Amino acid sequence: MKKNRMAMWVGVALVAMGATQSASAGGRPDLVIKGLKAGQPHANGELLVKYRDGAASADRDAVVQGLGAHKLETVRRGNGRNGEIALLKLPGNVDLSAAVQALSADPAIEYAEPNWTYQHHAVSNDTYASNGSLWGMYGDAGSPANAYGSQASEAWAAGHTSCGNVVVGVIDEGIYFNHEDLAANIWTNPYDPADGVDNDGNGYVDDVRGWDFDGNTNNINSGGANDDHGTHVAGTIAGVGGNGKGVAGVCWSGVKLISGKFLGRRGGSTANAIKAIDYFTDLKVRHGLNIVATNNSWGGGGFSQALQDAITRAGNAEILFIAAAGNDAYDNDATASYPSNYPNANIIAVASTTNTGGLSSFSQWGRTTVDLGAPGSGIWSTVPKASKGSLVSGYASYNGTSMATPHVTGGAALYASTRPGSTAAQIKAAILGATVPTPSLQNKTVTGGRLNVSGF
Repeated sequence: MKKNRMAMWVGVALVAMGATQSASAGGRPDLVIKGLKAGQPHANGELLVKYRDGAASADRDAVVQGLGAHKLETVRRGNGRNGEIALLKLPGNVDLSAAVQALSADPAIEYAEPNWTYQHHAVSNDTYASNGSLWGMYGDAGSPANAYGSQASEAWAAGHTSCGNVVVGVIDEGIYFNHEDLAANIWTNPYDPADGVDNDGNGYVDDVRGWDFDGNTNNINSGGANDDHGTHVAGTIAGVGGNGKGVAGVCWSGVKLISGKFLGRRGGSTANAIKAIDYFTDLKVRHGLNIVATNNSWGGGGFSQALQDAITRAGNAEILFIAAAGNDAYDNDATASYPSNYPNANIIAVASTTNTGGLSSFSQWGRTTVDLGAPGSGIWSTVPKASKGSLVSGYASYNGTSMATPHVTGGAALYASTRPGSTAAQIKAAILGATVPTPSLQNKTVTGGRLNVSGF
């Protein structure tokens, strides 16, 4: 076996093979190679390899040695039931497409793929709620009013402002957790207090408010003012309401946000996205934490079986994966946009709408691949601001499907807060079933409608 591998790798180093899919392959090497040919961004020379269940260590070592690679890290540990996912660094003379194709035929390997790079989907008596700026939260009635808002104000008027005992994961940049409009709604880990010890054995020491997978640290605001995107998303989900300042999120209180930071200044990698998703799945499975959804306002890169499998594991734990449709104004039915295009039942894909009910000019759409629209143009929310060498609480207006997505995530938390034990499928069905028919979204989304959080 090892000699056969060595001969195969000699060919890989010299020539790129065709893009036909091996009959024995796991994953989708055809889609992976298509993404590479399309120039989708990825980490240079890095390869994610998923070994088959039960693959022997000798076989794993032979793959690494045969490629002349070295192992950068274990992305997901293997055990008797699940094969390891490893991140390898290839030598400069190995063609990535050829390596993917060749590895797909190896009996010890389930799939291999590049370490794709992702970016966030944003374009760059609460003050902003009362002065007419926070249109995405408005409804038909009340003052101010906007029929094309998420109708959150209608839910608030009916007394539904708290999302008690509900937890949401924010997979994004970090969160400025000391923000005046967020601090009360940031999670504190009861399983791993700050004592320098990994008390819950999840591999992350003192993950008090979550983890920074990009920087490998427990400081979820290690990017400082650069964590504006993650902080903005967090404010739309759970900005503290009724405090006479700033903004109000869909959930005013009770809800707790956990940061799974994986986007840094240069974007984020598939490897770190997988670790972030699995982090939340582990918290729910092992500790029973009521994580109902993760917010995923990011995208880019090509097809990744490894990432789709992580989303599947989250779905098996009844966690919704709410994803931005993308900001490049094209039809996702015709050209796939990941991760929103994965067919997993626990995904809700979100387009962006304007304050007059139109599809935002930048928003992607898809009659069969994008579920609904939500406010995403001119959205005010929380951001960190640099001032005299330190960070202070600030507010800013951003555009993007990134901004639409957290309106839906907040809606999921709002629904779950009054219906304990709801499954991911039940929450998704309620959100999609309550949408308001909207002309600009007809034949552009699955529902043909926009978010209505007061309708369930």
